[in-house]
Amino acid sequence: MILGAATPALSPVIPFTVKCNNGLVVVCSASKHASNKALTGLVFEPFEQVKKELMLVPAAPHLYLARHNYSHHSESAINHQINVEYNLSYVYHAMFAYFDRHNVALKGLARFFRESSAEEREQAEKFMEYQNKCGGKVKLQSIIMPLSEFEDAEKGDALHAMELALSLQKLTNEKLHHVHKVAVKNNDAQMADFVQNRYLRHQVKVIKRISEYVAQLRRVGKGHGVWHFDQMLLQEGAAA
Repeated sequence: MILGAATPALSPVIPFTVKCNNGLVVVCSASKHASNKALTGLVFEPFEQVKKELMLVPAAPHLYLARHNYSHHSESAINHQINVEYNLSYVYHAMFAYFDRHNVALKGLARFFRESSAEEREQAEKFMEYQNKCGGKVKLQSIIMPLSEFEDAEKGDALHAMELALSLQKLTNEKLHHVHKVAVKNNDAQMADFVQNRYLRHQVKVIKRISEYVAQLRRVGKGHGVWHFDQMLLQEGAAA
């Protein structure tokens, strides 16, 4: 000990005993003012740290208890995307109705657009489920009345409809990228992962597939080749 140096105050010692399996009794001691953290090495104190989180739990019964780190910007973006998916489903359903007519009778195209309509509607429902999981509110909006005629004097109805479908899928891809940007901007990792893994990756495949259909229809023209293309779609649908 260095003379003249300040001597730290000694805490009272509290003895306690521990009985071992071999019958020996060991006498131990601990400081009266020693913290529980120092004795146990405890790092995570849930009852202390949860106090801040308790302040975030809404008391009003009409508020959502599941909401956590979910911004109103994210909620609005999801509702907008729900509307996008339903509108796209409605357009595809109109295409199905057109190609299923008795005087058009392209059953392969009719099946393709009917399945596409169901897929877009399912995606809208998935966004609705996600909205509810995050504690948001689903707000459905108006759906625009789609076209009912897809005949084109220069391209023909099949090519015209497929080019429209390709343009709509590219537009949907842009809308999904916007939703992803909103998630990233608001530090919403769950939402960013949901959009990227479930939708953006799938969107690349859809755009590639419809692009190939457009290229094939441009090659076959408006005549007999459209019927063969339609039969190809029927076979693909049956094999799926």
